[in-house]
Amino acid sequence: MSESAREDEATETGYGEVVGFLTDLIRIDTSNPVRPERPAAEYVAEKLAEVGLEPQIFESEPGRASVVARFEGSDPSADALLVHGHLDVVPADAADWSVDPFAGEVKDGLVWGRGAVDMKDMDAMTLAVVRRMLREGRRPRRDVVLAFLADEEAGGNYGAKFLAAKHPGLFEGCTEAISEVGGYSYEINPELRLYLIETAQKGLAWMRLHARGQAGHGSMLNTDNAVTRVAQAVARIGAHEFPVTLTPTVRDFLTEVCEAMGIEFDPNDPEAAVAQLGPLARFIGATLRHTANPTMLEAGYKSNVIPERASAVIDGRFLPGGQEEFLAKIDELAGPGVTREDIHLDRSVESPFGTPLVETMLAALQTEDPAARTVPYCLSAGTDNKTFASLGMTGYGFVPLRLTPDLDFAAMFHGVDERVPVSALDFGARVLDRFLMTA
Repeated sequence: MSESAREDEATETGYGEVVGFLTDLIRIDTSNPVRPERPAAEYVAEKLAEVGLEPQIFESEPGRASVVARFEGSDPSADALLVHGHLDVVPADAADWSVDPFAGEVKDGLVWGRGAVDMKDMDAMTLAVVRRMLREGRRPRRDVVLAFLADEEAGGNYGAKFLAAKHPGLFEGCTEAISEVGGYSYEINPELRLYLIETAQKGLAWMRLHARGQAGHGSMLNTDNAVTRVAQAVARIGAHEFPVTLTPTVRDFLTEVCEAMGIEFDPNDPEAAVAQLGPLARFIGATLRHTANPTMLEAGYKSNVIPERASAVIDGRFLPGGQEEFLAKIDELAGPGVTREDIHLDRSVESPFGTPLVETMLAALQTEDPAARTVPYCLSAGTDNKTFASLGMTGYGFVPLRLTPDLDFAAMFHGVDERVPVSALDFGARVLDRFLMTA
């Protein structure tokens, strides 16, 4: 069978149009910040308009485009639900990949390409499900606001944050939201699969440290060296290990997962349990404590000139509820003569797990997979749910995917050879359909 025939067969086996939508979206390169989202936004808007919705495209700057549409539900008294995904992706170096990252290949039962997991898969599933519902004359129980957003990979200033600040009326009535980095499976055994629902996110603090000193000739004695001062601050911050702090979400996650896996969980030594979680440790390891990683240094302009200024960039992530404590410790570690400038500061969030919406997720999952059980977890990174929390929405990560046990799914996010099984897309679309009808 030819490669094109195999691709056609794989596309036909998916839920309606989902595989075709995903391959199309991958082929529209939206690498942030060098490729604008406008072509992908126009593609999405066209697909929504074909089935009777009235999508609107909003540009925060030329080319930085997002799409929003409202799918009216059958119960006008119910609160609305926001389903959002982002159209941008991180860049990919084709030399590192075994396939062209922007070719949207379908091979070995998987869709390959940048965005296959983060997160054009959810964009494609949403399009396929909404189009099928409309063609079959079905409506969700509540209004569903569909948002396909720009700029999530760089903090959302040109996407979610722009819409929340300039067009909040688009989200009128929305009390809950679902988006990425949750809802995927981890198989304990053939009779039990855990589906991780993201209910919390660490906060984000990208910051620049500045030091000033006495400029001079590199051959002379200098006890007021800006490079030395900022380097010492970086070394202290980079070497510091913040204490373990169990947030409610992380405690609940470890309790349930360790019970399912037959691992002893001692709340006084959670790292011992995490060390036994295999691939799950990648998702959960950084959520036990605050983290601060130096990522950039800048100083000087000539080898024999001591510069007056030096700076460094720190990527900080703080646990829910720990922002003030975290920043105070950073200032202490930076020491005298070093100032901190916020580059990007974003809140942490923590949503309740025992809610009707999560129960609806579980019911939809179990319809397609009787071995499903949902567990809450905390994301060490962040999503646009943080922005929509500022509008009063309770957000969750729910992209339902039943994964094969051999796929290291955590490595797919921003990784080389990003890919998602066609069977997972088919499963996810069916679950999402049922979820939207009953949420």
